[in-house]
Amino acid sequence: MHIHILGICGTFMGSLAVLAKQLGYRVSGSDANVYPPMSTQLQEQGIDLMEGFRHEHLQPSPDLVVIGNALSRGNPAVEYTLSEGLNYMSGPQWLAEFVLRDKWVLGVAGTHGKTTTSAILAWILEYAGMKPGYLIGGVTKNFPQSARIGDSAFFVVEADEYDSAFFDKRSKFVHYGPRTTILNNLEFDHADIFDDLEAIQKQFHHLVRTLPGNGLIISPHNDSAIEEVFRMGCWTRRQQLGVAVPDEVCKKLTANEGVFWNACLKNEHGSEFELIKYGQGSTGEVMNRTLIQWEMAGLHNVKNALAAVAAAHHVGVEVTTAAEALQTFKGVKRRMELRGSIEGIKVYDDFAHHPTAIETTLNGMAEKLKSESGKKRLIAVIEPRSATMKSGAHQNTLNRACESADMVVWYKTEDCKIDFQSMLSQSKVPSYAFSSVAEIVTYLKENSLSGDYIIIMSNGGFEGIHDKLIQELNHGSTILN
Repeated sequence: MHIHILGICGTFMGSLAVLAKQLGYRVSGSDANVYPPMSTQLQEQGIDLMEGFRHEHLQPSPDLVVIGNALSRGNPAVEYTLSEGLNYMSGPQWLAEFVLRDKWVLGVAGTHGKTTTSAILAWILEYAGMKPGYLIGGVTKNFPQSARIGDSAFFVVEADEYDSAFFDKRSKFVHYGPRTTILNNLEFDHADIFDDLEAIQKQFHHLVRTLPGNGLIISPHNDSAIEEVFRMGCWTRRQQLGVAVPDEVCKKLTANEGVFWNACLKNEHGSEFELIKYGQGSTGEVMNRTLIQWEMAGLHNVKNALAAVAAAHHVGVEVTTAAEALQTFKGVKRRMELRGSIEGIKVYDDFAHHPTAIETTLNGMAEKLKSESGKKRLIAVIEPRSATMKSGAHQNTLNRACESADMVVWYKTEDCKIDFQSMLSQSKVPSYAFSSVAEIVTYLKENSLSGDYIIIMSNGGFEGIHDKLIQELNHGSTILN
């Protein structure tokens, strides 16, 4: 069977390609923007990549065309598929029908943290010897690929709320039917397809309505947006997470029936915390306390870890085993990934593209720098690339999100509707906006100092700014990959 994937270099579609290859299908794909790490992973798998969306890519006709949600009517490959009557479906539908059928699916949903939480969860199951299948929206450092079929009944999937395809406007996660479900958080995002938070909550409730009664939903304690979803109706058992609070607050949370898990920070940047599991009911006796010391930093990653441990426990992994796995978790590429260290200047790549994600990432790094000796500056370089960011929907929250940085540099593209003049004038942090990557690189080269931490944030390739900056800064130093 020959499967051709349109939009193959997207994180989700690229992972589908890996799964299809492992199932023994012939796999090819087209995309307009081909860049690492996904393009490298696909090429290593022996998958045929084609630049652009030419109808010749579909000749001779494949048995099935899987169409990514970034494509719409007017795209040459889409028009050819429809005109020639080729067999086609969305990526989520393909995943549900070809991979997830008869699996115990562990789905990770939420506005933030899906990729990291999915990666942690898959690694815990792998460490426990359960050989899970998984699909993660990024390239992890503990696994050689972002997806695999696995060798057990368990499958971890990053359950995205974005729509499935131009012909299927349901959220991707509605297709998956998870038995174990994590709802990390819920905020307004994806302004290109959702009018407001209520529209997103409706899709989340579509997911909740498909969950089995003998399954489990794991969610943070007192998240008002998620609680509103549950009030629409919930037929599945729930466990709440009381995340990263002092011991005296932990004791109060245990009085709330349904709070089963907690994490108490032992340092401000989250690299050490105590993982606590409580007993059933409202008595709240402590069943397990385990100290975690790991490579990750930031309160957001502590929350991700706690949710993953709870999900793994639901399928039979002991807390102590899960804790050992956390301490060997190496992270996900493009999530605070160190790309280069040149004459004391460190350049990081991060996927953050929403004010909350930007804020938590910068806060985590700022706390980490406080514990290091010497003068350190935190410089954020941000591309507002997502449809929500470019629309200006988060105009009034971006300055607050960046307050932990010592300097902020923005990429001001022509299609971005953010009022940069107004935003920069109100910023409490020195902030600058440039209309080209070349200008940003020049500015950083001329103004960065030894000891600086430069965090480049974008959910796209950012025109290769990471390598361009490293090349300009580099004077023979070793570049880290």
